[in-house]
This record gives sequence, structure tokens and C-alpha cells, in this order.
Amino acid sequence: MIKALCIGQACYDITIVVDEFPKEDTRERFIHKIGCGGGSAANCAYLLAKWGLETTFAGVIGNDIFGNRIKKEFEEVKIDTRFIETSYENDTAISFVIVNKASSSRTLFNVADEYVKLKKYTFDFTPDIIVTDGHDTYASKTVLQNFPKSLSVLDANRVTPEILELGKYVKYIVCSENFATEVAGSTIDFNNTGTLANVYYKLKAKFPKAEIVITLGEKGALYCLENQIKVSPSLKVPIADPNGLKDIFTGAFSYIIANGGDIEKAVKYANIAAGLSLGTVGTRLSIPSLENVEKLYVQNYE
Repeated sequence: MIKALCIGQACYDITIVVDEFPKEDTRERFIHKIGCGGGSAANCAYLLAKWGLETTFAGVIGNDIFGNRIKKEFEEVKIDTRFIETSYENDTAISFVIVNKASSSRTLFNVADEYVKLKKYTFDFTPDIIVTDGHDTYASKTVLQNFPKSLSVLDANRVTPEILELGKYVKYIVCSENFATEVAGSTIDFNNTGTLANVYYKLKAKFPKAEIVITLGEKGALYCLENQIKVSPSLKVPIADPNGLKDIFTGAFSYIIANGGDIEKAVKYANIAAGLSLGTVGTRLSIPSLENVEKLYVQNYE
């Protein structure tokens, strides 16, 4: 059985869907809300476990109702929760998500007392793949150094000195377009394919040991195979909730890499999984089955 270890933030998402974004200095009342666990590494762990990998999550939750809900969700898909630490001084982080029907966009407010870091970094197994979102940089770096032969994936969204440092230790970096352009110091113009290559190679110069994937939203994802820059298109589907799209992409990508697939197959699976998730509100609730993703992969690429 393939063993996965995911390290990072676990939070609880509360999502409301609105017809248009609320105006400033008004009062709105919402009866319907969607609640489920969130956090990049936590969502990756949930997908990997749902798709059949023996998955462990390491992160910190609060001693509160949201922490209990997160742990219960993990246990429902058989995630190993032994390495989740409980803080009795800080609440579980909460994300308030507003999904705007008019623009198919989401606005997210992450609220936390502070980001509480893991106190223990030792594990009683050797992971085949490590996935980190960079929130707990020291723990992630320690684990990557302790298991240098394990496959490793960094889900990179924020440009910080710590995450840039962490990028030097992983085998794969899955980053957002905003992360890529900020690190490269260059913009992407989809009418000029040269700008795509320019950003990729500047990123590659920064992280020469890593294979890099850049998610491009509705345009798909950019990667390099055999020294050729490629863009794999995304699924064209109606959007109910774009929140957590990249988390699902990274989780599906990591699943294929852990099972011996190459970067091209991993990106295509990831695009399909992310696309299928767009029709459901709530990241954790929108993760598609492996069977549905495989079916579309066979239809489109085999």
C-alpha cells in the first residue's frame, strides 16, 4: 500500500453563495451555508485517502467543535489522525468563503489566532510521498530532510522566504499563476506564448532540482516534458464554487505521481479532477471519485 504524508494547515470552511457580492455597509442575512473541512494540505490528504492511499495528516487543530468536525471527516475516509496535534490555547482556523454567482468567483477570509506549528516531527513509517502546503515550514523541511528518498510535492500559493526555501527540497512544485509570476518577476500574456516559457524558465532557474507545474485557472496547467513547454487544457464546465480548486488539482497530481505516473499524466488527471469539482459547493464535498476521473481520462487521452 502506498503511504502518503500531508503536512500543513487544517481549517474549517464556511461557505455562502450569493447572487452578487454584498455592498459595503449593508446587513445581509443567510439561511443556507455549507460547512466542511479545508486547508490545502488537509484537502490533499482527504482526496488521497478517498482515492485509496494510506494517508496520514500532520497539523494542528483547536480543542473546539470545528477541530472535532475536521478530525471526524478525516476518520470517515480512514486518514491516520495520530499525528494531528490539538492546541488548547488557540482555536481551529476558520475560512469564511463568499461564492459570487454573478462572476463565478470566490472571496475567502481566513481567520486564525495565529498559525500554530507542530511540536513533533517524528513518524513511525516511511512515506512514499510527502505533500506540504508550506504553512509549517520548519516541520516540512525537517520531514523532507529525514526522508530524502520519498517523492515530495509543494503546493505553493504564497510567496514568502520560508516557502521559497522549502522549494529547494521538493521534487515537484505545483504553484499558482500568481506565485509563478511574482517569483519570476514577469507577467503572462496568453496571446504571447513566449511569456509562458519565460515565466517557466525563470522559475526553473530559481528551483533547478524541481519539476514545476503552474496552474492557470480556466486556461489549464503548464508543465515541461522532455524540454518542451506544454499547456494541458482545463475542463469547460459550469462553475458553482471555485474554492479549493488548486488543492484538488495538487491532490490528484500527487496521487498519479505516487503511483508511478509521469508529469503529463499527473497534470491531465489533476485538470479533470479539478474541473469535476467545480460543480459542487464546498471543497471537501466536491472531490470527485477516482472512477469518474479515470473514465474521463480514458475518453479524452487513451
